[in-house]
Amino acid sequence: MRNQHRPVHVFCLATALLALLCAVPAAAGKPGRVQGQTVYVPAYSHIYHGVKTREFLLTVTLSIRNTDPAVPIRIVSVELFDESGKALRSYPGTQKTLAPFAVTEAVLEERDPSGGSGGAFLVRWESKQPALPPVVQCVMIGSSNSQGISFLTEGRVVEER
Repeated sequence: MRNQHRPVHVFCLATALLALLCAVPAAAGKPGRVQGQTVYVPAYSHIYHGVKTREFLLTVTLSIRNTDPAVPIRIVSVELFDESGKALRSYPGTQKTLAPFAVTEAVLEERDPSGGSGGAFLVRWESKQPALPPVVQCVMIGSSNSQGISFLTEGRVVEER
């Protein structure tokens, strides 16, 4: 008689396990919180058009957006690197605490070719408690005569704390 009840017991156990597994993706979908990162962001101060010697200068705007609704983050440093990997300058005006949903920016003006076509920003941020990572992007825009171009690059995390 004991074996007759076994299929029902196994069925109940399998159903409970399936219910548990179905609940896991909802928990796994929660965004990860960290206490700091270093983020690499491509920044094109110019691109080439036609022959490679014809440069199209661009204004570069780095945007750092705190996405956490409750936790402030502190921008530790923002540095600009050229296409050979050489550090060109830092942006001390961006070293500040960003309240929830606050934004800070750094701008590389159109007439400044620093960085070249392969430049990048390196952004370091931290928080006292785990926070949602910020959105870190560069918007490049330029116009000349009747031509205009704009595009966006996303930051990539290279170190996490």
